[in-house]
Amino acid sequence: MKLQIQNNFTVELPADPSEINTPRQVQQACFSYVAPKKPSNPSLIHASVEVANFIGLSQEDILSIDFLNTFSGNTIYPGTKPYALSYAGHQFGNWAGQLGDGRAINLTEVVHDGKSYTLQLKGAGPTPYSRTADGFAVLRSSIREHLCAEAMHYLGVPTTRSLSLMLSGDQVLRDILYNGNPAYEKGAIVCRVAPSFIRFGSFELFASRKDHATLQLLTDYTIKHHFPEIKSEGVDKYLAFFQTVTQTTLEMIVHWQRVGFVHGVMNTDNMSIHGITIDYGPYGWLDDYNPNWTPNTTDREHKRYRFGNQPQIALWNLYQLANALYPLINDAKPLETILNAFSSDYEKRYLNMMRNKLGFKIIKEEDAALIESLTELLQLVETDMTIFFRNLSNVQKENSAVDALNAIKEAFYNEKELGGAILNKWYAWFEQYHNRINLEVLSDAERKEQMNTVNPKYVLRNYMAQLSIDAADKGDYSLLNELFELLKKPYDEQAESQKWFAKRPDWARDKVGCSMLSCSS
Repeated sequence: MKLQIQNNFTVELPADPSEINTPRQVQQACFSYVAPKKPSNPSLIHASVEVANFIGLSQEDILSIDFLNTFSGNTIYPGTKPYALSYAGHQFGNWAGQLGDGRAINLTEVVHDGKSYTLQLKGAGPTPYSRTADGFAVLRSSIREHLCAEAMHYLGVPTTRSLSLMLSGDQVLRDILYNGNPAYEKGAIVCRVAPSFIRFGSFELFASRKDHATLQLLTDYTIKHHFPEIKSEGVDKYLAFFQTVTQTTLEMIVHWQRVGFVHGVMNTDNMSIHGITIDYGPYGWLDDYNPNWTPNTTDREHKRYRFGNQPQIALWNLYQLANALYPLINDAKPLETILNAFSSDYEKRYLNMMRNKLGFKIIKEEDAALIESLTELLQLVETDMTIFFRNLSNVQKENSAVDALNAIKEAFYNEKELGGAILNKWYAWFEQYHNRINLEVLSDAERKEQMNTVNPKYVLRNYMAQLSIDAADKGDYSLLNELFELLKKPYDEQAESQKWFAKRPDWARDKVGCSMLSCSS
């Protein structure tokens, strides 16, 4: 197994002078050197051949002892020195101060085919940023991260990738519901892959400490290595950087809303400067279209990170990044101009995204009202978001409102609730939809084909992930493998997998791991 190593981050940015691995405040440093804790009996559960290929490894490499040892943290790859990032953040809207990689250790940067990637182990032991935690992860959360990162990629959502999922051979104590009932679970390690793991909180840390020298070093480094298209200098360079991060973040959020994904923990330390989805904790896909749903038990009361609030939280987080970059710019007005454009830009992008989901190519002024009325209708009775939009492509131009409703009725959790006024509202909406699609030049078949490229048939519903976790906990990884392959082609019909194109079963409505999740991992 041979990797092409580079160490730009650790060579060009200041390191923590202490290598003592104890929880502490780390000053004027972007990272701390720390070695993974050796697992007692590591074993490979699953690996992504595609991810291995784009970092320069083959399928044969995946099966090697070097792969097992390197990506379980058992041995340190030659020429590398693992490290944990230092950063801060706002958590649930409150300033948390220094946070950092508490259960993540960056192995190294690699280059392949002219692209650079950072390889990071999650669950490989404590770091100076672990605070009171142990730095490990358990099998259930590791399966969810491994499956979700890859599922998101194949859905077309910007994301970190997952190279491998391994058991450590060790037991990890966790209180899954934070209710005073801790239990031992199987320890696991995921290798995450991204251009870098620099986040909004990386800049917040140094700004909060008025360490403007390190803030500038980090920002200059980030632009040089990850935003080389920015050629300006001085203040203009930093504004261009912020503008780019704002736009890529916006793009990511539009994709989340398109597929019904809810991140669940949109703290500023969980926001990537690359505009990619990172840190899969208590995430979820909408089963029923409910803008007020959050998958995070910690967020149950205030629902700050609910589905419908994700665009507003992204903007709030961007304000915090703007505040962090302000010392390099010393002028609020251009930052405010960029931020003020976010909401209107988002509305335009969201409208176009929804037009695509509904099969509209021609732009009509009345589309916004039609879309708004639909999102209101979807909330009147429990309606599966994924099934509704996927089956909407079966509605044809000559269909009556009754025929159209029949085409999507599989999406309703309880058809009996479709009575009286609600049923009439659906008929009225489908009359409008009928008139609208008859303005389109695409044939029914062409429109269906286009809609099926943006409305997935298969998503990683929480109950599906939980079924694979339950089986894996007993040593059966067949369902994990099945779901991994299924989710590589989420827009394809895959008739042999039709059983997964189904509403959340009743038994999963309130089952732990199938509805809401805690941050415990």
